[in-house]
Amino acid sequence: MANKATKKKSFWDQYKLPILLLGGIAVGSILGIISPAAGKFVKPVGDIFLNLLFTIVVPLVFVSIASAVGSMMNMKRLGKILGSTILTFLATGAIAGVCVLTWVNIFSPSAGTNIQMGEAEMGEMQSAADMLVNSLTVSDFPDLLSRSNMLPLIVFAIIFGFCVSACGGDESPVGKLLANLNEIVMKFVGLIMVIAPIGLGAYFANLIGEFGPQLLGDYGRSMAVYYPLCLLYVLIFFPLYALFAGGKLGVKRMLKSIFAPAVTAFATQSSVATLPVNKEACEEIGVPKDVSDLVLPLGATAHMDGSVLSSIVKIAFLFGVFGIPFTGVGTYGMAIVVAVLSAFVLSGAPGGGLVGEMLIVSLFGFPAEAFPLIATLGFLFDPAATCLNASGDTIASMIVARLVEGKDWLKNAVAAKTAAGKEA
Repeated sequence: MANKATKKKSFWDQYKLPILLLGGIAVGSILGIISPAAGKFVKPVGDIFLNLLFTIVVPLVFVSIASAVGSMMNMKRLGKILGSTILTFLATGAIAGVCVLTWVNIFSPSAGTNIQMGEAEMGEMQSAADMLVNSLTVSDFPDLLSRSNMLPLIVFAIIFGFCVSACGGDESPVGKLLANLNEIVMKFVGLIMVIAPIGLGAYFANLIGEFGPQLLGDYGRSMAVYYPLCLLYVLIFFPLYALFAGGKLGVKRMLKSIFAPAVTAFATQSSVATLPVNKEACEEIGVPKDVSDLVLPLGATAHMDGSVLSSIVKIAFLFGVFGIPFTGVGTYGMAIVVAVLSAFVLSGAPGGGLVGEMLIVSLFGFPAEAFPLIATLGFLFDPAATCLNASGDTIASMIVARLVEGKDWLKNAVAAKTAAGKEA
């Protein structure tokens, strides 16, 4: 009996957060279906929760990165982490691209659609040089304090952390301040997550009440193509990535910790909002703190496997609607490049794909009327895409840990944690 009680308790302790989150979403969805007016009434509760998450993101990203880099006296390790991160993002993005190209050639997302296209005005596209400058930098310091400028904030935090490291590292007054701020921010995150089930429930009640009817109709075929693809990608490649990262133990610990980030990302439709939950998941798995502190914020803006999948499905959809054959190595290569670019500019914002969708329309030369068409698809695809993006960041952190510390990193981390527990 004692063993059974212990097992039940450990299961609840392990999965309490995702169970509560799913429960909140389920209750909110039912409320939205039964009474859209009630969903609209509780909307402010969901907005308050999301606003709390978004307001902590900027200090979380800055403090975690600056603290990690500032305490890293070994600059060679920093370079290895950043290099491994870029390699991991490119490799998983390329795998996602190949998978979706194969999939859309078997199951056309545009088959059987009869869509009336509305009018839309296209914004003026930036030049490649302007896009690079605006992606990595801002013209004034206050602009760094906006979550819409995540990449410039990350660049600034890395440079700031490097300077802290050069001026005494974690033993310097600023280094100690950053370490303490990091603890304070994570405590703040813990308090926010207490109200997460209620906040997400209220958010979904309004979402389902307002947009539920759009989930059916002409876009159903595209959703029937995209969502099973996402599920297959998760079921096949996430375990393979975790197996490479940490062997069977890696798969086991990934499965125990991945659900909370996945549910949070699906509900909030924001990789940035999922950052706090991802940090907790990496800590549970045993990913070194300096690795997760760098990989996760970068991943929230640049690791977009789910968005690569959705972008190519959108591109194939437009090709079908306009009667253009989606074939040829050049077309496929261009699709992958545009998908990566459009995913890259999302910057973790909920529903932030409009700029990426504008990029797709412009670079492929589709008429302006195509924009509202894939903007609607973007709204329907966003929950699953963000779920893959954000939960994939946790697994990317595991892969980077393997590349930086060797194949036994997880066994060593678990052994160290067990030893620390015994001493306590």
